[in-house]
Amino acid sequence: MSRAHHRATERRRTLSPRRLAPRLLIGSVLAAFMVFFVLPVLWLLLAATKTDEQLVHGSPLSFGSWRAFKANWNALTAFQDNAVMQWLGNSTLYAVISLVITLCVAVPAGYALAMTEFRGRHTLLVSTLVVMLMPTATLVVPLFLEINAAHLIGTMWSIILPYSFYPFGVYLTYIYFTTAVPKDLLAAARMDGCSEFGVFWHIALPLATPVVALVGFFSFVANWTNYFLPYVMLPESDQMPIQVGVGSLLSNVPSFNPAVGTLAIERPQLALATLLAITPVLIVFLFAQRFLVSGMLAGATKE
Repeated sequence: MSRAHHRATERRRTLSPRRLAPRLLIGSVLAAFMVFFVLPVLWLLLAATKTDEQLVHGSPLSFGSWRAFKANWNALTAFQDNAVMQWLGNSTLYAVISLVITLCVAVPAGYALAMTEFRGRHTLLVSTLVVMLMPTATLVVPLFLEINAAHLIGTMWSIILPYSFYPFGVYLTYIYFTTAVPKDLLAAARMDGCSEFGVFWHIALPLATPVVALVGFFSFVANWTNYFLPYVMLPESDQMPIQVGVGSLLSNVPSFNPAVGTLAIERPQLALATLLAITPVLIVFLFAQRFLVSGMLAGATKE
């Protein structure tokens, strides 16, 4: 037995109950969180590999078969002539265009609020914070009235334009530029003759890459998971994003709607559609997590 292993063994033996109790508490909390969050996702993954009979009467965490998974996939893609893939394409279109507009507006707006003094600046900041804290559902009716007045109901712009209004991104970039970007560096660039746009584009924006990624991720997730706004704005099935489409599939499951006719969707196919709906967000998170961590830590300390 090595000396290091012997010391570790002695340390475990001499661990007092007073020090052991917090570790047991932390382990219990982590186990509870795992049960609460991980098991439902695992069940959802396995549900897509089962028949409806296996899903109801089989073991909840058992694997079905690849044959059942393929049958569920074929049935899901056959629904309304592959409407699920069209819904995914619509969600991608709405989310990506809105994301580009959001970054083009929110980041310069946050920089302007942080670096300039003008009349009404404090009022604008408070208004941004108030709108950021308001539940999204409370804004749907006023947004509907505005979009209807502009005769855009039923078009993709009825979704993209409200999605692009992202006050949280403005406030987040404001906090970052206020706390994490050295003002002396920007002042030196101005003294060297750099214009205000040049200071923002060549100095402030490269330094703000972590917070730009953070705003982009939050904006994309908020746009992708929004249900109520597109449900109100888009009346046609071929315009729906995937979140509204999954709600439409839910109404075609006989267990939830006994009046369903020939376009019935079984529960494993609904689980597979749900997995398709969350996969893009998971992929974006996996590729952006390094920037997300640095963006969350940015601005934690003042200069």
